[in-house]
Amino acid sequence: MSYRAYQDSLPKKRMGAGALIFDENGRFLLVNPTYKEPWEVPGGIVEANESPAQACVREVREELGLDIELARLILVDYLSDSPEKVEALMFIFEGPILTPTEIESIKLQVEELSEYRFCTIDEAIGLLNHRLGRRVRRSLEALGENGPVYVEDQESVFTN
Repeated sequence: MSYRAYQDSLPKKRMGAGALIFDENGRFLLVNPTYKEPWEVPGGIVEANESPAQACVREVREELGLDIELARLILVDYLSDSPEKVEALMFIFEGPILTPTEIESIKLQVEELSEYRFCTIDEAIGLLNHRLGRRVRRSLEALGENGPVYVEDQESVFTN
């Protein structure tokens, strides 16, 4: 067996990437998918031969019509296997602060998104599922920390 064939035989994980994109008031962007409940942060699934950062930028461009630059990786969340979903790695990036003109230029991909809004964390918690709400809260906390944060099922693994 070739080394490539061996690598191809290894387990694969589902990956997703999202961005915290802000307005000038410090609120962050949420989107409402048409194909599932509830609200999400902009982003999506990482495709084959695509990095998480590339996937995030691509998804924001496709779904919102915005060409963004990511500032940095904020958080990586390992999600355990559950009855509803297979295990996964979820990446959260810090996105830009949008100007009012950039916000006005948002063009929703209507096949995937019905609306968007900028929220505080308290407003977002009522719109997001429990897992994503915890991930977003931890990501916002991590903005003030040095370097990205690694969590498992939204819980800190390292204490320092």
